[in-house]
Amino acid sequence: MSLLALTDTQISTWVASFMLPLFRVGAVLMTMPIVGTTLVPKRIRLYFALAITVVIMPGLPPMPAVNPLDLSGLLLIAEQVLIGGLLGFALQLFFQAFVIAGQIISIQMGMGFASMVDPTNGVSAAVIGQFLTMLVTLLFLGMNGHLVVFEVLAESFTTLPVGSAVLTTHFWEIANKLGWVLGAAMLLVLPAITALLVVNIAFGVMTRAAPQLNIFSIGFPLTLVLGLVIFWISLGDILNQYQPLATEALQLLRDMAQAR
Repeated sequence: MSLLALTDTQISTWVASFMLPLFRVGAVLMTMPIVGTTLVPKRIRLYFALAITVVIMPGLPPMPAVNPLDLSGLLLIAEQVLIGGLLGFALQLFFQAFVIAGQIISIQMGMGFASMVDPTNGVSAAVIGQFLTMLVTLLFLGMNGHLVVFEVLAESFTTLPVGSAVLTTHFWEIANKLGWVLGAAMLLVLPAITALLVVNIAFGVMTRAAPQLNIFSIGFPLTLVLGLVIFWISLGDILNQYQPLATEALQLLRDMAQAR
């Protein structure tokens, strides 16, 4: 009865075939919204990465035969972390557009002081921005956006094979398109900003016509109430504003991964 004899090369190849996809999947889960926030413990994210890697491994193309502990293996690991981090960062920008939109509305309506600690990022953020973040998170999960992300991630191993050295030009061309985030935030808040601007102009005319009117005691609470009403009315069209932005963000993700 002979024992199974394994060489160091075979063992290192098997380890590399699992470790290289694991680092790309783990980098995406560590940087993407919802899962990559401080609300989800790092140990849970690691378990998710292990589970996803085990599921998608049978359908992945062959991995390069390298020793994961030598210089070439470390460079491949760094490449996978960079690819996964950029994919997660591109999706993170989509969520930050709504955070910026909430911050702009809060400042315009006089609620810039109403801030709270963002549990996802650990920083102080406007309350309206937090509300929009939770709303977009629910819409993203309800429309199976996370499944699209995992599909693009699995397909990226075919379109961006491990060790293909595709990061030199492609990613930096796509990075030039990331400026749409600020423009998207401005489009989200443009109706509310316009309405609040009209309100502020009206208060300015009232102050000019009646200088004895204490505009600070009347204008501030009225601007705050009207701002909340305007924000409530604008939420009726949030789905029509969310869909094109989500489509553009997921398409950007597919372009970065060169997926179909």
